Amino acid sequence: MKISTKGRYALRVMLDLAINQTGEFVPLKDISLRQEITVKYLEQIISPLIKAGYLRSSRGNGGGYRLAKDPKDYRVGDILRVTEGDLSVVACLDGNDNNCSRQENCLTLSFWQNFNKIVQEYVDSVTLEDLLQQSENSYYAASI
Repeated sequence: MKISTKGRYALRVMLDLAINQTGEFVPLKDISLRQEITVKYLEQIISPLIKAGYLRSSRGNGGGYRLAKDPKDYRVGDILRVTEGDLSVVACLDGNDNNCSRQENCLTLSFWQNFNKIVQEYVDSVTLEDLLQQSENSYYAASI
């Protein structure tokens, strides 16, 4: 499993909106400047986040984007799944059913299942709020 730029940037966008949340909508061009990601690519990233109900949008003057919920209500794993799809570490663990013809005789299956479980539990244990607090602590530590 390798997280693409789409997944990594989606996480950065969500964190940017969490950091800059004031109740107002944040223009895409502001996010683009802060994150150094083109507006065109951000549009591709934001679209599935809106469809998933993670972001609210507004058009026109004063328009832009904002989080639909509190940062504590977003798990990193969910954000990545919206943009990346299944986060399984190997193809035979994609989805709910293991359709591998070698499943009964696979000597490595339990390893992959345990590894996959660790990855899923980790990405689901971290929230946007956790990253926000970590960034505040890093900023505070860097300013000392």
